[in-house]
Amino acid sequence: MSSNMAWQPQEEGLRQILQLLKESQSPDNVTQRAVQQKLEELNNFPDFNNYLIFVLTKLTSEDEPTRSLSGLILKNNVKSYYHKFPPEVTEFIKQECLSAVGDPSPLIRATVGILITTIAYKEELVHWPALLPALCQMLDSHDYNVCEGAFGALQKICEDSAERLDSDALNRPLNILIPKFLQFFQHNSPKIRSHAIACVNQFIIGRTQALMLHIDSFLTSLFHLATDEDPEVRKNVCRALVMLLEVRMDRLIPHMHNIIEYMLLRTQDPDETVALEACEFWLSLAEQPVCKDALAPHLNRLVPVLVRGMKYSEIDIILLKGDVEEDGMVPDREEDIRPRFHKSRTHTIKHAEENGEGEEDDDDDVLDDDNSLSDWNLRKCSAAALDVLANVFHEELLPVLVPILKETLFHQEWEIKESGILALGAIAEGCMQGMIPHLPELIPYLINCLSDKKALVRAITCWTLSRYSHWVVTQPHEQYLKPLMTELLKRVLDGNKRVQEAACSAFATLEEEACTELVPYLGFILETLVFAFSKYQHKNLLILYDAIGTLADSVGHHLNKPDYINLLMPPLIQKWNVLKDEDKDLFPLLECLSSVATALQSGFLPYCEPVYRRCVSLVEQTLNQHLANTQSPEQYEAPDKDFMIVALDLLSGLAEGLNGHIEKLVVNSNIMPLLFQCMQDPMPEVRQSSFALLGDLTKACFQHVEPCIPQFFPILAQNLNPEFISVCNNATWAIGEISIKLGKTPCCLSLVS
Repeated sequence: MSSNMAWQPQEEGLRQILQLLKESQSPDNVTQRAVQQKLEELNNFPDFNNYLIFVLTKLTSEDEPTRSLSGLILKNNVKSYYHKFPPEVTEFIKQECLSAVGDPSPLIRATVGILITTIAYKEELVHWPALLPALCQMLDSHDYNVCEGAFGALQKICEDSAERLDSDALNRPLNILIPKFLQFFQHNSPKIRSHAIACVNQFIIGRTQALMLHIDSFLTSLFHLATDEDPEVRKNVCRALVMLLEVRMDRLIPHMHNIIEYMLLRTQDPDETVALEACEFWLSLAEQPVCKDALAPHLNRLVPVLVRGMKYSEIDIILLKGDVEEDGMVPDREEDIRPRFHKSRTHTIKHAEENGEGEEDDDDDVLDDDNSLSDWNLRKCSAAALDVLANVFHEELLPVLVPILKETLFHQEWEIKESGILALGAIAEGCMQGMIPHLPELIPYLINCLSDKKALVRAITCWTLSRYSHWVVTQPHEQYLKPLMTELLKRVLDGNKRVQEAACSAFATLEEEACTELVPYLGFILETLVFAFSKYQHKNLLILYDAIGTLADSVGHHLNKPDYINLLMPPLIQKWNVLKDEDKDLFPLLECLSSVATALQSGFLPYCEPVYRRCVSLVEQTLNQHLANTQSPEQYEAPDKDFMIVALDLLSGLAEGLNGHIEKLVVNSNIMPLLFQCMQDPMPEVRQSSFALLGDLTKACFQHVEPCIPQFFPILAQNLNPEFISVCNNATWAIGEISIKLGKTPCCLSLVS
C-alpha cells in the first residue's frame, strides 16, 4: 500500500463490504450469525478498517443507517483489536475522523464522535496530541455542523476521560477548555449551549482545579440560563446546581433563596426529565447542614409540589398495567424477576444488631412500591425527597402536610388518593411522633383501603401500613393488630400479583415488629401462607419464602407444634425436591428453611437428613468447580459461590436448631474437611458463613470440632481483621465458643499456641 493519503478502496472490496452491511441489518438470526463470522474473518485483512471508515465518512451516496453501522463496527474493532492495527491504518482512521466531525448528518456526526472517543480512550489522549487542539479550533467554526460535531465529540471525551484531561501528562488542557466552554453558554443554538454545560458538568464532582478557578463566572453563566426555553439546557442547569450543592455550598449560600425559587419552578417543569433533575436537588439539600434554615420559609410551597409529583403519570399507569385488576393466573416472564442477593449469616454479639449495626434492611425502601418500574422517576424521587425532609423537619412538616393529606386521602380520583397514601407512608419514619394523634383515625381508614377496587391503591396501602406497623403492635390487639392482620392476609391471596407482592412484603415487616405477639394467630397465618403456595407465580413465590422465613425468625420455637409442622413442611419440601442443584431459586428456599430449621428445633428432625446431605453436596460441588476453574479456566467456568454460602448458612440453621441431634449427621459426612477449605476461601462472604457454621457446630457437637482445632485456629487468627467486619465478628465468635468448650482442659490450648 502506498502512503495513506493516497489510499483508495477497490471496487470489489467496497461492494463486498456494503453487501455485508446490508445483510447485517436483516432480522434473520442465521444471516446475522453468518455476517458476524465474515466480519471476524475480515479483521485479518490490514486495510479492512480503512474500508469501514471510508464508508462512514466518504460514501455519501449510501443511506445514513448503513454508513453509521459501518462506523459502529469499526468502533467495536477499535475496542477489540486496536493494538494490532498497522500504523498507517491508525493514521488514516484518525485523519478521516477529524475530517468528518462536521458531517451534515446528525447521525453520522454522532457516530464519528463515538469513534473518536473510543480511539482516544484506547490509545490514551497522549498518543493523539493533535485531537484536542483540532476539536477546540473547530468550536470556533462558522459552520454549525462543525461546531456541533466537535462539541458532541468533546462531551463524550469529557464523560469518558475526565481525570485524564486534568493530568500533567497532557499539560492540563482543561485550563484552556473550561474558559472556552464557558464562552458557549450564551450561544444562539440550544444544542450547543447544552453541550457546553454538559462538558463543564463533568468536572464539578471532582472539584477540578481549572473549574474552581472559574467558579464565579460558571455560576453567573448558569444563572443566565435559568429561564432557557430548551428542556435539555434546563436539565443540565439543574444537574449542575445539584452537584454544586455537594462540592461548593459556600458559593451557593448567598444565592440560596433564588436557587430554591428556581428549583421549585423546575420541579414542576412540563418536561418530566427536567422535573426529575430538579427534584434531586431536595434530596441533596436535605443532606446539608443548612437545609433546615434554607428551606423552612419555602415548605408551604415545596410540600404540595412534592405530593403532586408523587401521582402516577399516565405513562406509569400504562407501563404498570394499572387497569389490569386480575392477573394472578398469568405466569411471570423470567426477565421480570430481579436477582436476589443473599445476606450471609452473622453471629455478632446480639446487642450490636439492636444498635443498628446489623445487616441493613432495604425491604421498606420508600420506592419499593412499584419496583417493576425500576427506573428512577419523578414519583419515586418526590417520595424519597418527602421522606428525607420528614427526617430533617420532623413534626414541623405536619402543619403544611396534614391539610394536604386530608384533601388527597379522601379524593374521588383514585390516582390522587393513591399519591396521598404514598405520602403518608413516606413521612412515617420522620414524623412518627407527630402522627401518633392522627393514627387512631388513619389506621382503620387505611385498613379499609386494603379492599379498594383499584389494585394500585391496595398495593400502596399495604406498604404504607407496614411503615406504621410498629405503632399498631403497641396498641390493643382487638382494635388494630387483628383487623390489620386479617385484611393483609386477604391481600396476600389477592387476584393481582402486584398486590400479592406488596402484601407479602408488608406482612414480613409486621412479623418482625410483632414477633411472639403473633403466636395466638399462628394457625390462621400458616393456612394463608401455605395456600399462597398453590396460587403464586414464580416471582411472588420468592417473596413468600421470605415471609415464611421471617415468621419462623419472629415466633421461634412456638412454631414447633405438630399441626403447624404438618401444614408448613410438605409444600416447602415439595419445592425443595423439584428444584435442581443449579437453580438460583434454591437461594431463597434455603434461606427460608434455615430459619424454619432453627425455629422448629427437634420438630425438623424428620426432614433433616436429606436437607443436610444436599447442603453438604452443594458445598462440595462448588469447591470442586472452583478448583477445576482455577486449574483450567478456559475449560471450566467459575462457580456461583452463593450456592455454597447459602448451603453453609442452612447447615448453621440445622446445627442451631437440632443441637446435639446433628451429631449423627456430622459423623457420617465429610463436612469438617470441606469446612477447612471454605474457611480459606478468597471470598469474604464464604469465610463469614463458614465461621458461623464452625461456631454452631462447636456448640452442637464439639467432639467433631476438637480434633481439627490445630488446623482451624491459625485460620481463625488470620481472619481477626476489622477490614472485613462481619468475617472478623464471626471468627471472634467461633474462637469464643471453642474457648468456652476448651475452658475445662487447659492442656488443649497448648495445641494452638
